[in-house]
Amino acid sequence: MKFGVVVFPGSNCDQDCFYALNNVLEVPVNYIWHRNQNLEDYDCIVLPGGFSYGDYLRPGAIARFSPVIESVVNYVEKGGLVLGICNGFQILLEAGLLPGAMIKNESLKFVCRDIYLRVESTESPFTEDCEEGEILSMPVAHKDGNYFIDEENLIKLKERDQIVLRYVSSDGTENETGNPNGAIDNIAAITNRQRNVLGMMPHPERSVEKLLGSGSEDGLKLLLSAVSFIKERG
Repeated sequence: MKFGVVVFPGSNCDQDCFYALNNVLEVPVNYIWHRNQNLEDYDCIVLPGGFSYGDYLRPGAIARFSPVIESVVNYVEKGGLVLGICNGFQILLEAGLLPGAMIKNESLKFVCRDIYLRVESTESPFTEDCEEGEILSMPVAHKDGNYFIDEENLIKLKERDQIVLRYVSSDGTENETGNPNGAIDNIAAITNRQRNVLGMMPHPERSVEKLLGSGSEDGLKLLLSAVSFIKERG
């Protein structure tokens, strides 16, 4: 088993992801420079949060043309597991690996705080060890995290059970208070149709130890779920 964390010029959450996987989960993990196209040895590719070069144009708009993303597309087509966190989610959207788009937060301000999430589907490698309806807590840190998709494709997301996490209040209620960015239908995470790609705005790697300050270790549930899935798949 081996995870790969992609590094783009300007990345600042790649080390967080590496630490969570290597030091906390104690699974093999390597950094993958954005010009590297060899992904054959990896069981899961992580596109980390933070920033990537070209974000001044639109988050992920330039990074999606990095050589590694072409390989990621082929990797996904062969069934490879990919997790995109924050900026990684934005890159997956720009690359067409997930439907929809990110726009600026409804407040037009950078949001950095702990939020609550409700598990909407356990039919994904990253949530299969969770319980449907379970409430998780993780931090968000973004300015362009307002997920948008047109009504027709939103209906398809729901019909295909591709919405994995929704923003909620602490009691599990969907409302404006619990939605940190104004995302349509309170969407915090989605998968592709094959469910081997997950994009999420919250940061699971920042909630793997209470010592980190989030007050929660709920991010471990998603990462451990992926580890279990890989072991089961052999």
